[in-house]
Amino acid sequence: MRIGVEWFVAVSAVLFAIGLFGVFTRRSVLILLLSVEIMLNASNLALISFSRYLGDSAGQIFALVVMAVAASEVVVGLGLVVAMARRRITLDVDSLTQLRN
Repeated sequence: MRIGVEWFVAVSAVLFAIGLFGVFTRRSVLILLLSVEIMLNASNLALISFSRYLGDSAGQIFALVVMAVAASEVVVGLGLVVAMARRRITLDVDSLTQLRN
């Protein structure tokens, strides 16, 4: 028995909705980064499932590019969080309205 592409897309939509909910409701920078990662992984799941369904490898290659972008986003984001924590700047997203020295 083979699982259809509809199930993979449904799981991807649920994961994307969970990540979107986390982005809209949380104020912590770390939770915001995790939510964006969940959204990127949901898009990867959709890309790979459509790639498998169509018998094409373009979706899998694009998913690797998305993983590289996600890894760079995590490195830059965590670097900013560590720098802000060292300078004792608040990590609340709502209070970060402008860039300061």
